[in-house]
Amino acid sequence: MQKVVVLGGGTMGNGIAHTFAQYGFKVSLVDISHKMLEEAQKKIESNLDRMIYKGNLTPEDKLKTLNHITFHESMEYVVPDAEFIIEAATENMEVKLNIFRQLDQLAGPGVILASNTSSISISKIASVTRRPSDVVGMHFMNPVPLMKLVEIIKGYNTGLSAIETVKQLCSKLEKIPVEVSDYPGFVANRILMPMINEAIYSLYEGVAGIKEIDTVMKLGMAHPMGPLQLADFIGLDVCLSILTIMYEGFRNPKYAPCPLLINMVTSGNLGCKSGEGFYDYTETKKAEQISKRFIR
Repeated sequence: MQKVVVLGGGTMGNGIAHTFAQYGFKVSLVDISHKMLEEAQKKIESNLDRMIYKGNLTPEDKLKTLNHITFHESMEYVVPDAEFIIEAATENMEVKLNIFRQLDQLAGPGVILASNTSSISISKIASVTRRPSDVVGMHFMNPVPLMKLVEIIKGYNTGLSAIETVKQLCSKLEKIPVEVSDYPGFVANRILMPMINEAIYSLYEGVAGIKEIDTVMKLGMAHPMGPLQLADFIGLDVCLSILTIMYEGFRNPKYAPCPLLINMVTSGNLGCKSGEGFYDYTETKKAEQISKRFIR
């Protein structure tokens, strides 16, 4: 297996493409946005340069990796020849279902269709195809080139062959696969998102400021990044989407998104990607100053 198609040029998609290419796979990165593909190429080059600077990669390795990636605005020309396909589009149910309907028509028989979804049901995604046994969840962690964990999600009809193939791929990428069941949020986000949501509630209710909440979790719980900073890094829109899926999936109020999170996303404050979330990424401001705007 050498020909891999990655659908989606965003943070996760370009990270997945980078990782497969670095380990010798021929990767076709697909996104309908030309601008997104340009940004993806720049991001991959930047990440490779960072790895060279840290002594983890040689300039020759960088060139080989880049030569293994091609960029495309349509899946129609690359999917039919693919030996493995992974979707990393936006965390939106209808978007993903539409993609898998198309993949089902275009991909060759027996080709595994994987999704990098962080919360959407693999069983639901598989249901729109005629090959549910070949549909599997392959949830990479961000940043993909550095993080070792990959959640492997077995849908209701996912075949054992697909699971084993994906596990073997993880080994080739020097990742550690962990198999989990297909329930909203799986394991990683079922535990992580309520913590982030509770941190947002602590800010919303005036328990403490942004910097204070993050400092408590970093110094008191040995987290490398505070939950509010992590939420910015993930994307507040992504956090809201995952929490909404979990809330609707379990019908449990403990997963209900904090009103502050909803308001911030509605206002376009999405974190790093928009330049401002709980922290300001466009200019230096103290966290205490930002906190005053959010505490009611």
